[in-house]
Amino acid sequence: MDKLIVDPLRECAISTVIIIDALDECKDDEPASAILSVLGQFVSEIPKVKFFLTGRPESRIREGFRLPMLAKATDILVLHEVKPDLVNNDIRWFLKHSFLEIANYRSGLDGWPTEDQLDLLCERAGGLFIYAAATTKFIDHRNDNPRERLDFLLHSPESSAHEGKAKLKTNTTLDSLYMTILREAFGDDDPRIDPRIRSVLGAVILAANPLSPSAIAAFLGFNTGDVFRLLSPFHSLLILQHDTDHPVQPFHKSFPDFLVCPTRCINPRFRISPPDHHSELVIGCLELMNRVLKKNMFGFPDGSTNDEADDLRKRAEGSIDHGLRYACESWHKHLVDASTAPTHMVKITSVLHQFLEQKFIFWLEVLSVLGAVRSAVDALDVAAKWLEVCRDCVLDEFPEFAHTGSRNHRLLTS
Repeated sequence: MDKLIVDPLRECAISTVIIIDALDECKDDEPASAILSVLGQFVSEIPKVKFFLTGRPESRIREGFRLPMLAKATDILVLHEVKPDLVNNDIRWFLKHSFLEIANYRSGLDGWPTEDQLDLLCERAGGLFIYAAATTKFIDHRNDNPRERLDFLLHSPESSAHEGKAKLKTNTTLDSLYMTILREAFGDDDPRIDPRIRSVLGAVILAANPLSPSAIAAFLGFNTGDVFRLLSPFHSLLILQHDTDHPVQPFHKSFPDFLVCPTRCINPRFRISPPDHHSELVIGCLELMNRVLKKNMFGFPDGSTNDEADDLRKRAEGSIDHGLRYACESWHKHLVDASTAPTHMVKITSVLHQFLEQKFIFWLEVLSVLGAVRSAVDALDVAAKWLEVCRDCVLDEFPEFAHTGSRNHRLLTS
């Protein structure tokens, strides 16, 4: 902060505004936001600079703004205290502009939507632009008639008569919209397809870093085209490119929050259970590494080191795709939150034991090329702690597992 921002701005005396958006999405374990704590130390030294920060009022953010160094220099604008008429007017303009763009390249949409339909959408949005944005993306589906999709949305049984009328209650305003989109995307109740849809959605919302359809397919044992087709109906809620190697991300954090919350996503057909899907992902990562990792994947001459390879990056890119890299670097992050149900523990233990016995050295080789060997120590720490939690079940099935894990852990930490 001092070297990159404060010193240069202090010397040049430029009057400027720095925007930090979605502060609540920073992964921060401190009781008060680390970013706000640092800002509090330096903000008085650059008086010509204004910082504009946005974020949901989570406890660590509220605590950060209460720090004595920052409190006196801060003005807080609570979004839902902005006059509703101003917000609704902006949302109405956004909706009219979006629908006009749709009508410009789709036929048969003269006089659409009606003023009454716009009024109802504005009311339901309840001051949330994410509602309006998700609505327009849902309606603009290339294979369906926008007029019919808007009618479907407005007459959906999930729509509440009170939706949008309470004072910015996200759970009231967004949940019926999400439930309507999910019901339409899942289609007819199909016990064969529903688990597959939940699996790919779970991979999207629980991944440590965004995953592509091709990577998700590799972890779950699906065809890449099938993963893309399963995700396509959720185009209004996900950032999904036609390139199946391009990572998929939720359009807004409120959607993953909704999917994993039993009191909000009340239909178990749509709800994602994090422990179950973290188990599925750690198993998928380990199985992928067990299939693909092998000795000297990068084709180094015998006895050579990484430093001696001029084309190290090229070799890495040619040998490690996005899915394998994610598996090598992140499998343990899913193990932390995996289910401890006996069936999951036995399955995880089976593939983890195979990995440590047969692929451990090859995994270290990949991490060394990626410059991520430190994560191997973290991964084995997680494995050891997980083993302690489910010791009785694991050791009954795989008594040799504890020796393998502890031996490899000593190898890395010595």
